[in-house]
Amino acid sequence: MSVLALLEAAKAEGRKLLAVLIDPDFGQDEAVLERTVQNACMAKADLIFVGGSLLTSASFNRCVQLVKQWSDRPVVLFPGSPAQLSEHADALLFLSLISGRNPELLIGHHVNAAPTVRAMGLEAIPTGYLLVDGGKPTTVSYVSQTLPIPHDKPGIAAATALAGELLGLRTIYMDTGSGAQRTVSPEMIAAVRTNVSLPIIVGGGIRDAATARALCQAGADVLVVGTAFEEDPERIFAMSGAVHG
Repeated sequence: MSVLALLEAAKAEGRKLLAVLIDPDFGQDEAVLERTVQNACMAKADLIFVGGSLLTSASFNRCVQLVKQWSDRPVVLFPGSPAQLSEHADALLFLSLISGRNPELLIGHHVNAAPTVRAMGLEAIPTGYLLVDGGKPTTVSYVSQTLPIPHDKPGIAAATALAGELLGLRTIYMDTGSGAQRTVSPEMIAAVRTNVSLPIIVGGGIRDAATARALCQAGADVLVVGTAFEEDPERIFAMSGAVHG
């Protein structure tokens, strides 16, 4: 089954999914990386995402290779740039930053990456990426040079996501960015859920089981946990119970 088919089937069945996001730089220590992957699998994470907004390590491909070697979960690239590609992954979120107006992140990087993606045989999942204000500037807002959607403007998010669906995108990813003070509000997720039929992925600022449960109840189909997992690997078990419960 393709990763997109997995996402669509889970949504149709009402099953919520948990993804652990691994920063390639965080994974430079292979012993730490192996423990991270093992903890994610023991906690019954459904997917493992690899990627980040700012790549400072030259070992991205090696990181993906090891994650795939140590995991029996689908490994999905969450690329911050065209350089973050690897033939060892199962799929790629082909992200278009539809909440911003930076042409490079709407289509420019995609043109550069497309031949490589095709040559690698990666499953490319057309994904509308919405950057939402998480309470403070994040790496993704700085690198992308775009303004996030205001936290209290669910209508803007809903209209943006709907435009993405009408353009033919297959998933919506709502994100406040790594290290954000808060995640996307349940009200914004509910507004997007009302307006689109696509699988909704939510990440950024998710640090506890109660928040995870609230976001799933609001309409999120996949929750992505990154920084909180790096800070406290045990936290993933409680979040997994909230998502899968």
